[in-house]
Amino acid sequence: MQLNTVIFDMDGLLIDSEPLWYEASQEILQRFGKQLTPGQYGETVGLRTRECVERWFTEFTIPLDQAPSTERAIEDRVIEKIITKAKPMPGVAHIFNYFINLNFKIGLASSSAMQIIDVVVDKLGIRNYLEVIESAEKLPFGKPHPQVYLNCANSLQSNPLSCICFEDSFNGMIAAKAARMKCVVVPALHEIRPEKFNAADLKLSSLQNFNDLLLQTL
Repeated sequence: MQLNTVIFDMDGLLIDSEPLWYEASQEILQRFGKQLTPGQYGETVGLRTRECVERWFTEFTIPLDQAPSTERAIEDRVIEKIITKAKPMPGVAHIFNYFINLNFKIGLASSSAMQIIDVVVDKLGIRNYLEVIESAEKLPFGKPHPQVYLNCANSLQSNPLSCICFEDSFNGMIAAKAARMKCVVVPALHEIRPEKFNAADLKLSSLQNFNDLLLQTL
């Protein structure tokens, strides 16, 4: 089936927010006297804040009744950091211009809450290019479940088989592939080589590197 739709993840793909999520999570968890390791954080990249907090609380044996307030505190801190510190990832302007020129339908499917998505979309100045924005915030399941991608395709009136997804995380890649979509991963630099991304249809070091030849391979 001919590809005619592109769906982007957001955190870590379009904006350099993953380090800010880690910072915010560390700062809030310090209230409980806990230190989050890079490995513990890395396993949760791509998940919703709710699942992250519940996993960390279980590992640290923190009472789960404090999880909802912790989730809100982390997201509030992330918004502060995105507004003051976040920058676009390399190649964002290129990748949007590329697919606009091809007349692709363009959507965004993120695990983040809508209040965070709105901050990022406006900071990047891409709202007018996005025909559909979907958040997994209130879905029964978030990534790696494919529902947020399927919802985005449905809202775009696109067959999942005609969609390309751009992701940076393992959990996001699994969600895209479970939705039967083509998946291009742009992992963080320290994860470029791991074999866990081999299920992707294409792996890049930057959005800037995507071109006609690579599109043809998909």
